Amino acid sequence: MARDGTRPRRPAVLAVDAGNSKADALLVDRTGRVAGAARTLGQSNVGRAGGSVEPLSDVIAAAAMDAGLDHRVGSLAPVGVYCLAGADFRADERRIERSLAERGWTRRNVIRNDTFAVLRAGTDRGWGVAVVCGAGMNCMGVGPSGRTVRFPALGPLSGDIAAGGEWAGLAALGAAIRARDGRGPRTALESAVARHFGSATPEAVMKAMYRGRLSMERLVELPPVVFEAARAGDDVARRILDRVADEVVAIVSATIRRLRVQRTDVDVILGGGMFQAGDPTFFGRARDGVLTLAPRATVRALAAPPIMGAALLGLDEIGASKRAATALRDDMNGVSLVAIEPGRAAASADAAAPAGRR
Repeated sequence: MARDGTRPRRPAVLAVDAGNSKADALLVDRTGRVAGAARTLGQSNVGRAGGSVEPLSDVIAAAAMDAGLDHRVGSLAPVGVYCLAGADFRADERRIERSLAERGWTRRNVIRNDTFAVLRAGTDRGWGVAVVCGAGMNCMGVGPSGRTVRFPALGPLSGDIAAGGEWAGLAALGAAIRARDGRGPRTALESAVARHFGSATPEAVMKAMYRGRLSMERLVELPPVVFEAARAGDDVARRILDRVADEVVAIVSATIRRLRVQRTDVDVILGGGMFQAGDPTFFGRARDGVLTLAPRATVRALAAPPIMGAALLGLDEIGASKRAATALRDDMNGVSLVAIEPGRAAASADAAAPAGRR
């Protein structure tokens, strides 16, 4: 059932937005109505999965269930738009395309980096600059002529510094340990980091990660702890966030220069969990740094979920009307992306299917 209470048509687009900490999926008909929606939490970066799309199975199964469809019987939609962290090079896209073809979720597959979803969700102009600053960080830009600028986003290997929430979490743990052993200034992170993981000291957290009892991927849980400490006046926490904001400025500025749009009214869309924290100091530092280079730019944090941008790209692909894009933006106001437990959707689908179709 569509969000306005009417029955949507057969889905025309399957949209997927997946990153380091979550995956979202929408099934949308060609009028822009949402037929099914889902979110799963967990590592969904297809680059880290070697190009395999297995991390997307749960969220697609859940979206199909929400739409009343069986994700294992035929394709769910004619076009699939997959905006994915880890789709950084043409070789990545080819590898992902082969994996998607084996799954058969959609008849035609469009593969983009997740930054494309942020840009499309944030502006209808068709050009601008978009940043994803969540667990990791990436940026892309499209100029008025259609020229595109992208970055590899491979961490330190590609020159990334202070790149998002994973880095902020690692910096927070390091700052807590240094405060404890005397190498660094005192900080509220010393107790806050340990408390978050239910440990007595930050050293106990470090040892648990070193010995494999605690996954280092859980460092991505710490940015809210850093934001809380910074808002309470902790200088060490604020400096961690300042470094992330400065890296946003650096990557956006490089993109603007390469596109030669310093003197234009370029839209700069800041997406990802770090910009959903509601910290005006963090956002202001990033915004002011960009405006120093491009004073006519419009810099804003993305309010809509990036998955909407992936779905809009899908509507563009099928030649849907502008009215459909408007309808989708309106319909998204009624969509609740409540996370499901990993594996639950697929298990539920197996349980619900007739025996002969399992």
